[in-house]
Amino acid sequence: MEEEVKKTKGKMKGDTIIWAVFFFLCIISIIEVFSATSELTNNTSYLAPLLKHSMLLAVGVLFLIITMNIDCRYFKIITPFALLVSFIMLLITSMTGNEINGASRWFDIGGVQFQPSEIAKGAVILAEVMILSALQDGDTVDKRAFKYILWVSVPFILLIFRENFSTAALLGLVVILMMFIGRVPMKQIGKLLGVIMLTGMLGFAAIWALGENTDEEALAKNDPRVRTETVDKQDKKKTNGILHRFGTWKNRIKKFANDEEVPPAKFDLDKDGQVAHANIAIASSNLVGKGPGNSVQRDWLPQAFSDFIYAIIIEETGLWGAFIVCLLYLILLFRTAKIASRCAYSFPALLIMGLALLMVTQAIFNMMVAVGLAPVTGQPLPLISKGGTSTIINCIYIGVIMSVSCKAKKREECCKVEQ
Repeated sequence: MEEEVKKTKGKMKGDTIIWAVFFFLCIISIIEVFSATSELTNNTSYLAPLLKHSMLLAVGVLFLIITMNIDCRYFKIITPFALLVSFIMLLITSMTGNEINGASRWFDIGGVQFQPSEIAKGAVILAEVMILSALQDGDTVDKRAFKYILWVSVPFILLIFRENFSTAALLGLVVILMMFIGRVPMKQIGKLLGVIMLTGMLGFAAIWALGENTDEEALAKNDPRVRTETVDKQDKKKTNGILHRFGTWKNRIKKFANDEEVPPAKFDLDKDGQVAHANIAIASSNLVGKGPGNSVQRDWLPQAFSDFIYAIIIEETGLWGAFIVCLLYLILLFRTAKIASRCAYSFPALLIMGLALLMVTQAIFNMMVAVGLAPVTGQPLPLISKGGTSTIINCIYIGVIMSVSCKAKKREECCKVEQ
């Protein structure tokens, strides 16, 4: 027994493969964010964005290490507090939050801004996992779990939906996937999908009928490379009322669904700058890429360092770079599933699967937007895009996965010793 303990003391704490994936994503993030933010350094040191982003990642690693050393059972204790705090912040943000690009998504405390929706996503998944693990009944889960999950998740999804449709849709998708993984009866899931499809069709009709024709990129016309902190009076008038985002959603759907070929001479780069410059970045990569730091479209592509950083990765590293980034997220998902399969209890297994799905589904949506397979959503690429709240929260998610992997590893070592 003592010999086994001595052997494991020198090993890296947590899952080595997850550590490797996290390390490579951070390296890619530092390189590509530094490259994509070159135009933000006109009046400052060119190293300023790199140092700021590196410091943010360092803070994220600190949170990761702290979370990794917390026993998994304590995550149950914080669930009600996380739900309450995030719900209150979402309410306040929807009424008085800072408006950026026509949406009130940011909560301000002492000059520090963050998105409550990022905290709410984790809180909802925590609550769902608690319900599913508590009501496991043999090869299935108690039918009551379905309605309990809806009672918890629907209010949060609706609050997020008002200002951020894509985040609400992603959270809803992960909630349904977790129902499937948690063995909720397929009959109940099928009925839910039917209701969602009907509601979606009605919602689409409402957006098409009530949404104004707006140009969301006009909000960033003065400086398309950064999110504007304010909008002018004319644009503010458009954002009043509970349906103020309908115009933005309608505009995005129209752009995505429009398959009409436009001659290059007549293409409006100011109006369709995001999609156009992303396509140019990908097409000009010539499969092998221009090399790290040699992007041209970063100077023209709005949100090159955030929402469209995957297009910059393709431009600089070609298809190989695009494939490697995609592969890293898939490894993260499947490795997490492997760790979950080694857990003795359902709560930690379901928890890490839920958090991994949150990150990977968001990554997939971001990449699909960058290559033109989905309408513009505004979702950053987890652990790679320049950001604040999202980066810290995703590092915490990795910390939770590490915490569970440590527990699973100890359990396996104890079993080997007993044998």
